[in-house]
Amino acid sequence: MHFVETEIISQPDCWRRAVTLAPDSLPAPGERVAVIGCGTSWFVAQSYAQLREAAGQGETDAFAASEFPFSRRYDRVVAITRSGTTTEVLDALDRLRGQTPTLALIGDPDTPIVDKANELVVLDFADERSVVQTRFATTALALLRASLGEDLGRAIADVELAVVEPLDEELFDVEQFTFLGRGWTNGLALEAGLKMREAAGAWTEAYPAMEYRHGPISITGPNRMAWMFGTAPEGLPEQVAATGGRFRAGDRDPMAELVTVQRLAVAIALDQGLDPDQPRHLTRSVVLRGVDQ
Repeated sequence: MHFVETEIISQPDCWRRAVTLAPDSLPAPGERVAVIGCGTSWFVAQSYAQLREAAGQGETDAFAASEFPFSRRYDRVVAITRSGTTTEVLDALDRLRGQTPTLALIGDPDTPIVDKANELVVLDFADERSVVQTRFATTALALLRASLGEDLGRAIADVELAVVEPLDEELFDVEQFTFLGRGWTNGLALEAGLKMREAAGAWTEAYPAMEYRHGPISITGPNRMAWMFGTAPEGLPEQVAATGGRFRAGDRDPMAELVTVQRLAVAIALDQGLDPDQPRHLTRSVVLRGVDQ
């Protein structure tokens, strides 16, 4: 069994452990917060930002670490990084030192970020050996959702099913996937697309569900699928059907639905003779040297 397969099926236990944590260092209600990350961590940041504002906890923005607007003022900046070595995140924390309190959610505490952030939340039990990130991202988001007062009992029950149920055989015949979200699930849709591209080299796109009808729906047709995270906008399933394409909207917690996509990406990779632990052109962390940021 590949590392990523083991890490995917461990997610129910990771989520259960995450929701019992209550770090004092997480943003307090009313704080103006920015959340940064790269790749998967950026998508988790987007989901958290949407959830925090929707919960009335305060204005919350999410940025790719390389695009953080240093001219803005925040009460706290939260960095999400599994490896703790990503160049853009470390550079951002260096520039924020002495100006803005910073917090890092990390998987590996034995990394340079320990000396960069003011405070740490260590999720070492969710760290991973695979290049492809799965359980760290969902565990970080489980922690953040619980910190906003959400009861994740249903989500954990849903993911327990998601890691063991047989995958729909018809999904293996789809030639193109478009993942869709609304609100906090936009980040999950982006992450679903990334997982399929990373592990399986699949042709995927991702959009806010309402924006999908403003052009991107033109890519959908026979043997192609629009996959919705959360509740679909009224009329969207019928519009997808009219293209000849397939539409999927699971009734489980959207994070559990993401786990199904993770499993599908790995299964497609293995079917094609690819190594899902070591995707083409990728490393566990992007560490840049001698590059003008």
